[in-house]
Amino acid sequence: MRILIIKLGASGDVVRTTPLLPVLPGEIHWLTDDRNIDLLTGIQQIALSIRWSERNVLDGRHYDLVLNLEDSTSAARTLSRLTYDELFGAYLDDSGNLAYTESSRDWFDLSLISRFGKETADHLKLKNRKTYQEMIFNGLGYTFKGEPYLLPSPIPTDLIGDIALAPHSGSVWPMKNWAYYDGLRNLLEKRGFVVNVLPTRGSLLEHLADVQNHRYLVSGDSLPMHIALGSQIQCMSIFICTSPWEIHGYGLQRTIVSPKLVNYFYRRDFDENATTSIPLDAVYDAVTDHMSIARYSLLADRMA
Repeated sequence: MRILIIKLGASGDVVRTTPLLPVLPGEIHWLTDDRNIDLLTGIQQIALSIRWSERNVLDGRHYDLVLNLEDSTSAARTLSRLTYDELFGAYLDDSGNLAYTESSRDWFDLSLISRFGKETADHLKLKNRKTYQEMIFNGLGYTFKGEPYLLPSPIPTDLIGDIALAPHSGSVWPMKNWAYYDGLRNLLEKRGFVVNVLPTRGSLLEHLADVQNHRYLVSGDSLPMHIALGSQIQCMSIFICTSPWEIHGYGLQRTIVSPKLVNYFYRRDFDENATTSIPLDAVYDAVTDHMSIARYSLLADRMA
């Protein structure tokens, strides 16, 4: 078989799609955003990774299966460049409107292009307790069994410490940015931990190394969280406006969820009250408790 995956972004969403790679049979090609091409570099299960800016290389190709996991018109239009036997995901119907296959309804019923409309989709998303992987695997006829994320090799950096903080989650979801990272850093440093704030890097492969150079991560629902989960690094993940239930934690993750999650759920505007809805002491206590358990578990494994 020849299979094409269309997953452009966001970067964390690209990473959390990689557990599919070991279970899909055949030669796998992947079309992604230019910025995210580094995240697919060197992964042996990918025969060809294609930059969005170079998507013309798809012209005239035939695939046995195409997985279009994007909900954009531009991505769906890409399907007209090629031929395929089977499609999973989004496409343009005869009227030029975005639609999606019945096989992919578990995921796309909860999306911006849901056949039920955004308000109902968000309500269904709030009620959903399946992880992203479970929904995609099930639609393709597989059972998710905890297949891990696949990551490329990093570019080494010298940012090394105990705890990494990732206070910024990008401009799309401004309410993800919890307000008290500075206070958390101060409290953790007083406990003797070496704490670093992850910097902006020119390459995602350097960003990957920065996370892997620490033994713990505190972040929102963002790329660093997925890197930690793919790198066997314990993490505390803060959820203010997105679903904590869609994330498979691989036994590494603790989550702390805003008590007002329903008020801010899947909103892309900004309300400062959202960023302060989880108090500093709640996150600090949860992090120090989790790290204590993690150290005990590591010691027990070594003794065994």
